[in-house]
Amino acid sequence: MTHRNGIRGTSDRCLTAEACRVVEQANGTEHDKDQDCESEEGGHGGARGHPMAGPGVVTAPDGGWGWVVLVATILVLALTLAFPSCVGIFYTDLQNEFHASNSETSWVPSIMTSVLHAGGPFCSVLVERLGCRATVMLGGVLSGLGMAASSFTQSIGQLYVTAGVITGLGFCFSFQPAVTILGHYFVRRRAFANAMSSTGTALGLCTLPFLGNYLHEELGWRGSFLVLGAVLLNCCVCGAVMRPLQPPVRRGQPLMNHGPPPPEEEPVKKKTGWARTIWNYVVASLSKHMAFDQFCKNSRYRMLVIGITWMMLGFVVPLIYLVPYATANNMEQGRAALLLSILGIVNIVVRPPFGIIFNMPWFKGRHVYVFASALLVNGLSNSIPCIAPSFTVLLVYVVIYGLSMSVVGSLMFTVLMDIVEMSRFPSALGLLAIMESITLLIGPPLAGVLIDRTGHYFYVFFSCSTVVASAAMLLMVSFCWLENRDKKSAKQDQPSALPEPARLTAVDVAPDCQYRSVPTEGDKDKASANGAEFITSV
Repeated sequence: MTHRNGIRGTSDRCLTAEACRVVEQANGTEHDKDQDCESEEGGHGGARGHPMAGPGVVTAPDGGWGWVVLVATILVLALTLAFPSCVGIFYTDLQNEFHASNSETSWVPSIMTSVLHAGGPFCSVLVERLGCRATVMLGGVLSGLGMAASSFTQSIGQLYVTAGVITGLGFCFSFQPAVTILGHYFVRRRAFANAMSSTGTALGLCTLPFLGNYLHEELGWRGSFLVLGAVLLNCCVCGAVMRPLQPPVRRGQPLMNHGPPPPEEEPVKKKTGWARTIWNYVVASLSKHMAFDQFCKNSRYRMLVIGITWMMLGFVVPLIYLVPYATANNMEQGRAALLLSILGIVNIVVRPPFGIIFNMPWFKGRHVYVFASALLVNGLSNSIPCIAPSFTVLLVYVVIYGLSMSVVGSLMFTVLMDIVEMSRFPSALGLLAIMESITLLIGPPLAGVLIDRTGHYFYVFFSCSTVVASAAMLLMVSFCWLENRDKKSAKQDQPSALPEPARLTAVDVAPDCQYRSVPTEGDKDKASANGAEFITSV
């Protein structure tokens, strides 16, 4: 890549737009507009949108077949993330069939949601071995078989295994690879793509209640589970179109020497005991598929994991108990299911424009604050059902809840991609999923115990309001404190007088070609290890 002043970057490095402006200002030159510097809206490593990214580097199309992958991801999220919330339609039937209490019945969607997130490390291993496409298709087969087997269960314990563990694991194998491959297909439009994919959850909330209620009236809960198992097999079709990105083929000069390569000396392997070997393998696997190093070194990632883990204790509980709360207060089953559908419609309508808005340059570096603000509104909205169990009050609740939920769902993966490198995103998502699966597992049963002991549902909504609002405040305060700490640290490290070089080279200005909207702890560690400085300090 060449500027008009003759400065040329190396083949494996590229200048960010910020770095180009610094070079131009120092050298008194004008930036060539035909020059393809990496966009400020670009993402992290892995799939970069730069056409001169060097040999062997996969280029993100930011369109093309990526739109097909986006549609497939929307459908996968509609069939996986939204499904546990719709189990509430069959809640009363399961109680009557197996003579179970609220707490015992609530374990079904709780285990399903928890396994959906806790299977992240296993999913990461499968993605590495099989790829995203095959893993999504495997998840579709597992979830379909799990729901089909659930229709033949004879006890609530068997339902825990079939609908909870098997179906939940299938959801995990479909959901996480779909989100991961979408992050590789889109870099400049990543915020928009993530927001659009999150409409899949809204699409599921909008259609699955209607479908479940219709099947419930026609076939009962056993027939409904069997048909829903066949519907979940469509994840296999969605996974089939998620073909992996291929690096560009570059034709070089033919090799003149066709002789055999010189033999390479094999490294001498030290003999270790079997216990030591197993321990080293376990440590290496955990560090690769679960980002413990990021959790220890990256303060922003650590606070995000803690905040989301605490948030999940009460985030999905209102969706599970909304229909039982309405029907327990003499509301018709159809009108109660309509509330969930309205919630899905609100999400479908508002998430695409939110995705366009959040992709604007002004929101760069502010995604986490918008996310926390929407989470605060979401938590406070859970206190609305405590006013009255009427349809009008619950309608106002689902509209406010849906608006705030749209922002939270649109930005959750974008915030995580802003904080960690894209190459570490699967492992970072895996650790986050493991942590939040704990609270997702215990949240609905704790709510069921609260209902069994008090006999009232509004205590559950009030508790969820407190939990989610406190998680939002934790994220706001912690990220503000970290940002102020970094600013003070930058001022102390800034030299009193800057040197005046005659010329600044491309390598001096931008040794790291990857742009970050928010400088992360992992980036700082990587830069210091290479003896480099951040462009923000220039």
